[in-house]
Amino acid sequence: MRIGIIGAGGMGTVHFNNYAHIAGCEVAALCDPSPQAQKLVQGMDVRVYADPGEMLAQEQLDVVDVCTPTFLHKQHVTQALQSGRHVICEKPLALHYADARTLYDLAEQKGVLLLVGQVLQYAPSSRVLKDLVRTKEYGRLLDAQFLRLSACPRWVKNGWLFDREKSGHIPFDLHIHDLDLIISMLGKPDEAACTSAGRPGLSYKEHYRFSYRFGDTTVCAEAAWYNADIPFTATWRACFENAVVIHDGERVTAYQFDAPPQAFDVEEKVKIPTGINLPPTGMFLEELSDFIRIISENPDGLQPRKEEILELVRILESYTADA
Repeated sequence: MRIGIIGAGGMGTVHFNNYAHIAGCEVAALCDPSPQAQKLVQGMDVRVYADPGEMLAQEQLDVVDVCTPTFLHKQHVTQALQSGRHVICEKPLALHYADARTLYDLAEQKGVLLLVGQVLQYAPSSRVLKDLVRTKEYGRLLDAQFLRLSACPRWVKNGWLFDREKSGHIPFDLHIHDLDLIISMLGKPDEAACTSAGRPGLSYKEHYRFSYRFGDTTVCAEAAWYNADIPFTATWRACFENAVVIHDGERVTAYQFDAPPQAFDVEEKVKIPTGINLPPTGMFLEELSDFIRIISENPDGLQPRKEEILELVRILESYTADA
């Protein structure tokens, strides 16, 4: 399966490195005008392009993987779909519900698949939580809290992440991961709301609190770009009828009365260096391997997770509309 990647930045590098570990795949072309692209493919038989249209016209590709900055996703996904190729797009698919639906409609019109890289779905800790919600091993989920907190991302080039129309700010950069997991477990929320705070004079809010209701189950979350050099925090706590399960960022442990704590195995069996400021992980390999499997099997041409992704974008857009 021949793959063309658009974007050789952080996520493009991650995807490029992981495809090398997937049998039956080869990155045949890379599209990015920066020196990073030439450096990434040095010594390899991978042609580099500066223009996506030229790559799509010149190369025999089965899949196009879009890893460009968020504000370019709609343009690049549209080009790839119109060429009749299956598309993998890094999160978020789009910043507007109408754009996301248009892209899915185009994929269906062309008879190809559109897959969105919500990689948290492939984290071992996420799979534990989803299984516990599904099986009700500790009873029904009553309440949950998710934290995704970061120092302000000063590494971003050209400041695009701080432009709401280009990035969607914190809801689309950070909270998107947790909300996607929440929707995949519990479906469409009956209610969704948020509050935000930040220093005067900034073009963005620095901290958000989110709340959701699913029947009588409540879920809350926080996400932040703090004006402080805090350690990155990605944790959750889930309260079931008969246990509290906590993910502290490394371990997942269930606590009950009259029983010792139960530790779940969340150690990744394979860890691949990312090439960026992320530790080695197997999540992207799991994700891309699954996407390649789905494309290979192409079950009835259905768009995997379409309704969940659309609901995700709809809710996140509502948080940024009046920010």
